[in-house]
Amino acid sequence: MFNWEEFLDPYIQTVGELKIKLRGVRKQYLKKGLYSPIEFVTGRVKRRDSIIKKAKLRGYTRDNLYEMEDLAGIRVMVQFVDDVWDVLELLRKRKDFKIIEERDYINNQKASGYRSYHVIIEYPIDTIDGFQIVNAEIQIRTLAMNFWATIEHSLNYKYGGLIPEDVKERLTNAAREAAQLDAEMGEIREDIQEAQLLFDRPQQKQDIKKENGEEDELW
Repeated sequence: MFNWEEFLDPYIQTVGELKIKLRGVRKQYLKKGLYSPIEFVTGRVKRRDSIIKKAKLRGYTRDNLYEMEDLAGIRVMVQFVDDVWDVLELLRKRKDFKIIEERDYINNQKASGYRSYHVIIEYPIDTIDGFQIVNAEIQIRTLAMNFWATIEHSLNYKYGGLIPEDVKERLTNAAREAAQLDAEMGEIREDIQEAQLLFDRPQQKQDIKKENGEEDELW
């Protein structure tokens, strides 16, 4: 029997470490009173049924499952399209992992309307069994891109990948509208950022203090 728990443990560790590190980047910006290009970070390890389905589709076997690039997945959410490129530069400068491939689905969106920027990395981890390199995928998306992609994913699941043409057409139209929304928000980016810094700074400071266990002023 294939030991799924043992196989997936390094990917669970990878997701956990990357989430902490990238959330730490956001915290550093906020501590300095700066606008953070990272809005929030999520992560997941691919489900077993999804792994098996993709393996059958792409010809993976138990012997080369580790070559699958998205077993460990991190999603970095940003507010503006320009933030995507800022986050990308942050990733390119990091020394704790190696970027092996980039896929730009923002300037080269898929026919469905899907937009996102994918970064495939090799991430080193230490385990009690020794040093290991794990593949992981980091997706950088605006909130609008993520909303659209989440809806498309749900519909693909509902229809088994065969979305009816009328629904598909509506999705394509919605993708154009989401792109337009990103463009419009980009035009007033500076005003939005200034407003958010003024409005959010007191709460951000309080949140950081709570995270660091410093909420008691008498400590």
